[in-house]
Amino acid sequence: MASYLGLEKNISYYTIPTALFLALLPRVYSGIAGPGKKFFDPNNPRFFAQSLEKADIDKKLRDRLQRAESAGANAFETLGVYAAAVTAGNAAGLPADTLNTLSLGYLASRVLYTWVYIWGQENRKLIPLRTNVWGISMALTMALFVLAGLRGN
Repeated sequence: MASYLGLEKNISYYTIPTALFLALLPRVYSGIAGPGKKFFDPNNPRFFAQSLEKADIDKKLRDRLQRAESAGANAFETLGVYAAAVTAGNAAGLPADTLNTLSLGYLASRVLYTWVYIWGQENRKLIPLRTNVWGISMALTMALFVLAGLRGN
């Protein structure tokens, strides 16, 4: 399977800029190109959430746009830890298939997390899923650190 997908080569470092790109997508949806565009001021992007509070839009859309902002913030909060974990795994010489599996799993979990956070929270039954998916993304990140540490001993 790994050779079919071309995963015998280490692609883990490439997942770091991909994770950065994924972290930007919620802002693109919420403020730059999405339904909140008319409330987004590129001169004061940090005040976007405050402008949404004052915006004359329905509550469901406002909540969704605010959750998109929060999802993007969360992605940036975890990005540094993830990049360090990938670097540690590579520095320790972890096998390419291990690095690729954990890195691609992290990206998949971040895509799912973002969807659950922005759109899934409208279904009350899915609310706990957000925390679970976040936990998976962090477990994958910590696995890179632990495996790197074990490899170094």
